[in-house]
Amino acid sequence: MLFMADRRRIIAVLPAHDEEHVLPAALASLRAQARPADEVVVVLDRCTDGTAAVAAAHGARTVTTTAHSGRKAGALNQALSVLLPDLADDDLVLAMDADSALDPAFLTAALARLDAHPGDGAVGGVFTGRDGGGLVGALQRNEYARYAREVARRGARATVLTGTATLFRVATLRAVASARGTVLPGRAGDVYDPRALTEDNEITLAVRTLGLGAASPRDCVVHTEVMTTWRDLWHQRLRWQRGALENLRSYGLTRVTAPYAAKQAAMYAGIVAVTLFLLATAVFAAAGELGPPRGFWLAVTALFVVERTVTVRRRGWRGVLLAAPVVVEFGYDLFQQAVFLRAAADLAARRVPHWHHPRAVQAA
Repeated sequence: MLFMADRRRIIAVLPAHDEEHVLPAALASLRAQARPADEVVVVLDRCTDGTAAVAAAHGARTVTTTAHSGRKAGALNQALSVLLPDLADDDLVLAMDADSALDPAFLTAALARLDAHPGDGAVGGVFTGRDGGGLVGALQRNEYARYAREVARRGARATVLTGTATLFRVATLRAVASARGTVLPGRAGDVYDPRALTEDNEITLAVRTLGLGAASPRDCVVHTEVMTTWRDLWHQRLRWQRGALENLRSYGLTRVTAPYAAKQAAMYAGIVAVTLFLLATAVFAAAGELGPPRGFWLAVTALFVVERTVTVRRRGWRGVLLAAPVVVEFGYDLFQQAVFLRAAADLAARRVPHWHHPRAVQAA
């Protein structure tokens, strides 16, 4: 096998906060890699359960964090400060969530992408949602399927180097740490900005600001937990959106951030358009003039239904059946738009954000 001659080391780093139930699947997926990691490090971040024992039972090394207020970014910084001095620039670090699991070909595909594209600084996964969660879980799985299709259509160019699993060149991490406090926001010497609510989105901006590419090849598949309640989903998406807005504010308008800012502007403009549409629909309904679509509007409706179903066809008949009625996913879109509005309002009011931990997922 070609990878046996590869002298580069891969260190997998999994930050974990009370993850004893989901950690075994993550560690098992690392052992199952066609090109396995050379070392697996579980970062024990204020754990109060049996995460340490699970890591030890699976042969992983552990690093325990000391007091910090940087959330996941702070935990990763502490672990990387221990690991990076012993690594060469051409070694690699896999930053991976403890509640995710990789397809067996993940590391092989990620290495192939980096070898073929020397200008790429990191390769992130294309994530799918695990089973469970009822309707709210199914809606997230359809959403993730559309995102994976979008990434593939962009030639694997990543919008976000997902926190579920991303393989970084060590040279990239060192370059980011060196640029903090000058070219990049944050504290000099930190790889991740501990102020960021969405550390994966922020480090993507950092990598791209340094002129490096960020990719998500379709073969780098990672399976992650879905939120199983509307409350947990609300808090997760509120953090994601608030974090995205704060990251743009930290970086300002640049060549790198301009597309992200334009996407945000289009998204909020879309919320205004949907609001006007709903108001118009209510007015026509009250006047007794609302009926089924005809002519041109019937064709538009049909095209919309086709688009919604075709984009989730890889999820099979369950995904297609969920998408076909349109109204169910439209309700999901309205839910997310409410999240976006709340995030913008919280940012404008300077409300202190909070990191919400969903109820622990029990082992199957």
